Amino acid sequence: MRAARVAAVGAVTLSLVLSAAACGGGTNGGGSNERPKTLTYWASNQGASIEVDKKVLQPELDKFEKQTGIKVKLEVVPWADLLNRILTATTSGQGPDVLNIGNTWSASLQASGALLDWDDAAFQKIGGKDRYVDSALGSTGAPGKPPAAVPLYSMAYALYYHKKLFQEAGIAKPPTTWAEVTAAGKKLKAKGRNGIGVEGSNLSNNIHQVFVLGKQHGADFFTPDGRADFTSEGAVKAVKQYVDLMAADKIVAPGNAEYAQNQSLSDFTKGRTGMVLWQTAAATFKAQGMADDAYGVVPAPVQSGAPGTGKNVNSMVAGINMAVFKNTRNTEGALKFVKFMGSDEEQRILNKAYGSIPPVKTAQEDPAFNGPATAPLRQTLATSAAALPQVPEESQFETVVGTAVKELFAEAAAGRPVTGASVRAKLDKAQQQMPKK
Repeated sequence: MRAARVAAVGAVTLSLVLSAAACGGGTNGGGSNERPKTLTYWASNQGASIEVDKKVLQPELDKFEKQTGIKVKLEVVPWADLLNRILTATTSGQGPDVLNIGNTWSASLQASGALLDWDDAAFQKIGGKDRYVDSALGSTGAPGKPPAAVPLYSMAYALYYHKKLFQEAGIAKPPTTWAEVTAAGKKLKAKGRNGIGVEGSNLSNNIHQVFVLGKQHGADFFTPDGRADFTSEGAVKAVKQYVDLMAADKIVAPGNAEYAQNQSLSDFTKGRTGMVLWQTAAATFKAQGMADDAYGVVPAPVQSGAPGTGKNVNSMVAGINMAVFKNTRNTEGALKFVKFMGSDEEQRILNKAYGSIPPVKTAQEDPAFNGPATAPLRQTLATSAAALPQVPEESQFETVVGTAVKELFAEAAAGRPVTGASVRAKLDKAQQQMPKK
């Protein structure tokens, strides 16, 4: 899911047992035995604004109606509202037929029992599971269970660097390791720029960064049987390394501790910051008036060597999935709509519009997904990205550990020391807030 667009997942406890009462929003004007001729669709806000999303999506929905006779009633829901809206729908009976979900929510929402299971038979109705990239399928639900959703847009983190600021600072090539990031950041600071941007108040982005650093230090934050494991040596090292970009390396401006979604991107496009670690940022940069040739894109950094599996994972598998409520009154129509949105043609159209990567293999063959801004993302998803823990408590993980990182950034911004002991104490407090197993 997009890190910048999920600012407030944490107020909700997804491990509650939710009732999935009468969620289908499709309606018709005929008798109760007729299939509804209208599907309701909650789309996540992927573009620079809700209006942009409507302009992107509505022509495609009109195309679907022309092909099938099924009208799709669109509502674009802001990320800050989406999860709460979904949970309310599972209990109120007032919800959509089809909806977008952040892929990190898949296992949590699956545990609610509200979503249609995508077993082999359901996948066959939309062309088969083998059409999808493995990394995208890895973020569709708990291991060993049928997926709760279907991949729609795939994203990955990359390091974006400001070409003019790099040239002014005498940085010859973009960094590929964390040591090189720090060295480049210090050269940028010497020229009066910020080295790299973070968003200390963006809980989801905090999680995405420390999850990847955790992988690089051999930590997963959860044990194989799904128990929280936030205080391992690797987890402590990961969080400390991230916060130390401000606390010790001094390449992050103290004000970044208060930054929420997209504020670090604004600093980058305005030339105040030389680097930003972000997922699929090209469309946002364009919307903010930054020319495509003003920045470069390279794979996100690792500790040493080249990105890959194991300790050289350099991104979480980010993205958006499509799900269907079990109680839709038009399952057949909902499946047709998911198949339509996952067709090669629509995958090319929609992912081009949003600067994301199609999770459908054949759609990735379009040259548009092998350009300077997209090739590193595609490569990362294929070779060096890992899915966030697919456990029902994932949203609580984002909340409690994301908040711990936020508090540590606040300590660093205030000039107070951030030590291994202080990091461990914050993570221990976070672990105590998790459900006991």
